[in-house]
Amino acid sequence: MTTTRLSSATSALSVVAAGVLLVGCSASVDVGTSAPKLSTDKLAATVAEKLAATTGQPKPDITCPEDLVGKVGTTTRCELTAGDGSTLGVTVKVTSVEGDEINFDIKADDTASPAPN
Repeated sequence: MTTTRLSSATSALSVVAAGVLLVGCSASVDVGTSAPKLSTDKLAATVAEKLAATTGQPKPDITCPEDLVGKVGTTTRCELTAGDGSTLGVTVKVTSVEGDEINFDIKADDTASPAPN
């Protein structure tokens, strides 16, 4: 029987998954004539800050593939990457838009994906 040990980074991802079932947050953006958008960089920074505050861990490395459009119900998937290369998916869903402020919930996946070999 083989026993696999979790790396500290994978353990940290498990803490994030367990501790961040659903976090609500908001961010303000510049609004033109269309729906407000939150840039990928600002979205990633906001998600990292909220996850760190919720878990008591250092800010994780978060990447988001697209801007978040300020329309209720819009979702995007971001990715948290640990130091060992393992990853954890994070779903961001717009819950409301108030002027130039986009309010959204963050939900981390239940399990992490191992680092590529």
